[in-house]
Amino acid sequence: MTYRYGTSGEDWRQILINRCALFQGLAAESVERAIAHPVLRSFPANHVIVFENDDGASIHFILQGWVKVRTHNLDGKEITLNLLSQGDLFGEMAALDAIPRSTDVITLESTHICSIPAQDFLDLLRVEPMAGIHLCQLLAFRLRQVNRRLRLREADSMARLVDVLLFLVDGQGTSEGTGWVIPAFPHRELSSFSGLARETVTRVLRKLEKKGLVLRDREVMRIPDLASLEALVG
Repeated sequence: MTYRYGTSGEDWRQILINRCALFQGLAAESVERAIAHPVLRSFPANHVIVFENDDGASIHFILQGWVKVRTHNLDGKEITLNLLSQGDLFGEMAALDAIPRSTDVITLESTHICSIPAQDFLDLLRVEPMAGIHLCQLLAFRLRQVNRRLRLREADSMARLVDVLLFLVDGQGTSEGTGWVIPAFPHRELSSFSGLARETVTRVLRKLEKKGLVLRDREVMRIPDLASLEALVG
């Protein structure tokens, strides 16, 4: 069965091969073996794809859409740990250490997922050393992002929200002329990701708009001068 997404006409295999860093530069036959038993599913917005403490029987790849990786603190407050989009994968940690999942993964919009058995993922790592390197690079990238957020946790509200916007540029930003475009997430999601109150997020975004550093449309945010935005976090 062929699934097609967006306007590019790519089917699910092309998206995995062309957009997922894990498969870049690997032998075609190795990739085909890894994705030989796919489960293709579509989810509406605000749907939990995996729950904390689920087993790690599958690895999931995003074909289209956005998801958030979520946990809760001891007081029950939601904490967004990551935001993932097309080409990203999740569930790799539970597959690697055979321990139940440590977070929930929830869709932020209509999202299409390709899941493969964890064993096929592990077999790929055994036969393709470069796949292991790609996975290590992905985990290192995510760890650097977490470290950056921790470094700024005592910073002022402006720096913390700007860091979230830079995180989105770094992960899924699209260049547009001399600037960048990122999704215009609801303020509640930016609040959960930054650790700021929703009212604070709204106030800081207004300040950034007045400075001309962020231009908001209904579905996207435009950042005309990335260097000026970066200067706000030092």
